[in-house]
Amino acid sequence: MYLLSVEDDLNLGKALLKLLRPHYRVHWVRTLATAKDHLATAEYDALLLDLGLPDGDGIDWLQAMRKKGSLLPVLILSARDALDDRVRGLDTGADDYLVKPFEPDELLARIRVLLRRKSGAAQAMLSAGDLSFSSEQQQFYLHGDAIHLPAKEFQLLAVLMQAGAKPVSRERLMQQLYGLGQGVDSNSLDVHMHMLRKVIGKDRITTVRGFGYRLTHE
Repeated sequence: MYLLSVEDDLNLGKALLKLLRPHYRVHWVRTLATAKDHLATAEYDALLLDLGLPDGDGIDWLQAMRKKGSLLPVLILSARDALDDRVRGLDTGADDYLVKPFEPDELLARIRVLLRRKSGAAQAMLSAGDLSFSSEQQQFYLHGDAIHLPAKEFQLLAVLMQAGAKPVSRERLMQQLYGLGQGVDSNSLDVHMHMLRKVIGKDRITTVRGFGYRLTHE
């Protein structure tokens, strides 16, 4: 899962990265202008949005996004704790609103709920044949037994699992692994995909020629 965090406070931004990176791929920006650039060139699974930013109000930007038809899940993280502010945030188009300061475990739980809604999964367990994933425990299972994957392979399999039977492009997978503008050789994706196939079985991932990969659901 790939998250965009828009937070101008340096200390809180660093704390969010430390909290989230063991679980998700996270890109952190500090202005609305930078956030707009990233959303125009990359696909994210959810947006964590502060409101009082140096170059504008997050509420106004969120409202503009929704008017343009954006369905990106948005969790507002703000120190504005008045009822009117929370109601306005939700009415403007936020999927959830969490007041600062917040407990780390609550933030993680709310992100999990947000991502489950996005995937259309009413339950916390996704499956593809005898391969399954618990979003609550952030754990993969094969034949009912827990399997342990290195971070990159874990991220790859999570993206493929969330996509269901749909293929995922190489560009999307590279973005998930390395973020934007890292100048990483695309052959590294093939290396990680090879390692992943060694763990779960080579026939569980199908290569879509000229596009990317998809998970076999048989």
